[in-house]
Amino acid sequence: MRSWSVAKGHGTENDFVIIVDRHGMLAPSDGDVRFLCDRRAGIGGDGLLRAIKAQHIPEWDGDPDLWFMDYRNADGSISEMCGNGVRVFARFLNEEGLANDPLIPIGTRAGLRTAHLERDLIRVDMGPVTLDEQTTPIRLGDREWAAIGVDVGNPHAVCEVDDVDTLDLTRAPGFSSERFPRGVNVEFVQRISEHQVRMRVFERGVGETRSCGTGTVAAAAAARHWYGGDSWQVDVLGGQLQIELADQAYLTGPAVVVLRGEVLLPDPPGGDH
Repeated sequence: MRSWSVAKGHGTENDFVIIVDRHGMLAPSDGDVRFLCDRRAGIGGDGLLRAIKAQHIPEWDGDPDLWFMDYRNADGSISEMCGNGVRVFARFLNEEGLANDPLIPIGTRAGLRTAHLERDLIRVDMGPVTLDEQTTPIRLGDREWAAIGVDVGNPHAVCEVDDVDTLDLTRAPGFSSERFPRGVNVEFVQRISEHQVRMRVFERGVGETRSCGTGTVAAAAAARHWYGGDSWQVDVLGGQLQIELADQAYLTGPAVVVLRGEVLLPDPPGGDH
């Protein structure tokens, strides 16, 4: 068995296991991630946030001294970016004394992101958002929608629906693997008022989650395309997030760390450590 120090946090109930691996010595395997994120056998979470110095990430070509958010989905797969995760990551770094400035630059596979701590809320610059107006079919059971593709550093397909409560997201939506060869996060969006929408999301590598930060940005970008307006409140199952769309997108919402402790991981097959 291996003993790791861990924490757990969430942003609008999108929850994550957090580990510090400053020098890249832990190197969690896909199996380790699945164990940690297992809600019965492990700690439970929608993903793993590994805090590692950017110099140990081969594909990173920016400041090597930054903290890098190595994000993994619950199934062990790598994801480019996570909007709720980066807020939780920033909160954790601040509370652990690993980053003391209210402006925290964070390396991600989608590029540099800066988190601004504003008391209970954290505002993150999410970079530019690219919208593809060419629609693509999304299928759920016998229902089909024409979705807009949105890139927020990771891929999204956003559907406009009449009532998000009627959706059965216990199964994965169908989509074009040619359009999204690495999978896609699918958002279902219902307009509530002039600058407010409700959203449910099926995240690749996870399933339906209580919230998805990049998904709310994608939903807001699609809402601007459909209805106009640069500022949107996006209501998710786990709370509310505020999105501003300008030269780039800004995501504002809460983030809390709720657990710190030690976890015992089973040894990997073959006894390798």
